[in-house]
This record gives sequence, C-alpha cells and structure tokens, in this order.
Amino acid sequence: MKRRALLATALAVTVAVGGVTTPARADFDRSLHLASATNFRDVGGYTTADGRTVRTGVVFRSNKLSNLTPAEQQVVVSRGITLDLDLRNVSERAQEPDKVPAGVTYQVADVVSLAHGLRFHKDAAATLAAALAAGLFSGSSDLGQSIGYPFMVNFVGADYAFHDVLYAVGHHSGGLVFHCSAGKDRTGWATAVLLTLLGVPRATVEQDFLASNTYLGRSDAVEVSWLRAAFAQVNSVYGSFDNYLRQGLMLTDADIAAIRSRLLG
Repeated sequence: MKRRALLATALAVTVAVGGVTTPARADFDRSLHLASATNFRDVGGYTTADGRTVRTGVVFRSNKLSNLTPAEQQVVVSRGITLDLDLRNVSERAQEPDKVPAGVTYQVADVVSLAHGLRFHKDAAATLAAALAAGLFSGSSDLGQSIGYPFMVNFVGADYAFHDVLYAVGHHSGGLVFHCSAGKDRTGWATAVLLTLLGVPRATVEQDFLASNTYLGRSDAVEVSWLRAAFAQVNSVYGSFDNYLRQGLMLTDADIAAIRSRLLG
C-alpha cells in the first residue's frame, strides 16, 4: 500500500475553536506531505483524558528542513508557521542548515549543547548502566537509543532546549515547528512531553511517537521501549512528571497554564 494511503485518513468534521481549526476526531491526516521532510506533521487533534481536543494548526513537528524546495517552503508559510526551533547539534546545523522561509524566525534549541556545562542530575555512570540493562531486557534493536533517551532527561543541557520549545508553545503568537534530523528522537521526546503536559493519555502519546515509523517509511525508526525509558528516568530523577516540568524544564505555573490555554479546545 502506498505511503500516502497509509498516512491519509478520512478528514474529520471540523469545528472552529478560537479561530483555529480543530477536528472533532483525532484520525485526520496530520502530514504536510513534503517530500523533503516526510515527518513534518501536526501535533494537534488528539483527545485528552478529560475529553478536550488538542488544537491543530498551531504546533508542528518535523525532521530536518535543510532540503525544502521553494514550493515546500510556501506550504510551511501557508500553515501560519512563523517560528522554527532547531533541536540539532552544532555539527548537524553547520552541515545541513535549515532553509527558513522568509518571515519565519529561526531559533536554536540544541539538546546536547554544552553551554550550561557537562552536568547531570543523577550519576551518569549509574544512568548508563541502568539504561543499558533496561535496553537488553527489552530486546532493544539499538542500545544507543536505549541509552540516549534517559540522558535527554538526565543531561542538564537538554533541560534548557526542551524548556525553550515548551515556552515557545505557550508564548509565541504564531504557529511553530520544532525538529531534529529525523524528527523522531529529540523531536519525539519533546512531543511526548508536550502531549503529556496537555493531558493526552500515555497510549496515545506512544501512538504518536511510533507514527514516525510510518512517516519515515522505516519499521525500526523508533521503538516504544525507548520512550518508556525516558519516562522512567523522569520518575527516577524527579518522582513525577509534574516535578520534571517545574524543576527540570523550569516551567512556571503560568507557563504551563499558557501552553494549555493555547492548545486545548
């Protein structure tokens, strides 16, 4: 079956919420169908545990934007996106710089930046050993990823990058996109944190995470055990997800309220 047929589902009946088009169902086609960025998709449309809907047309996630054609750049602009947050490291950014459309602000949110030092919340060796053991136990096909996901929580520098993404969601006035290289790991965790903050059930968060396999056309692009390892690290370091938001990602109650107000219909 063609990928477009896999991705494109029946469009939901829509209703206008605060000037933003929000689907009545979550199974709408979130893809922008960009050949140069196949994992570029809308984060909205999901139903929260309390029955609310995450607004569409506001926050997007993607893989690298270095190969966008002029026509694809216009698609991005047509969606009201005015901010591009790049989660990639300095080498990735230098080798494949984003092609940012006119009128879109570019902002770096480097997950592995050493600008805040090489610091960890918990002993790095212990985190490494625990992540390796968990990866072996789960049968992970990529132990590097099994290790990398917990460190996105444990590494202090990553806190600042994910803070910047979430802060922008709550405070940027236009649409925005955040991305890494493949749009599945750093971007996958940022999306999982955002959806969880909004009250989307964990099963749905995992479904969105695993959708990268379809959008990238690779059955092994991501594994749910990697995402679960990051959430386990949140509990290990902070005791709860709420503590992670406030203590790790340095979000205030006002920041969290702004994110929920902007995205929940």
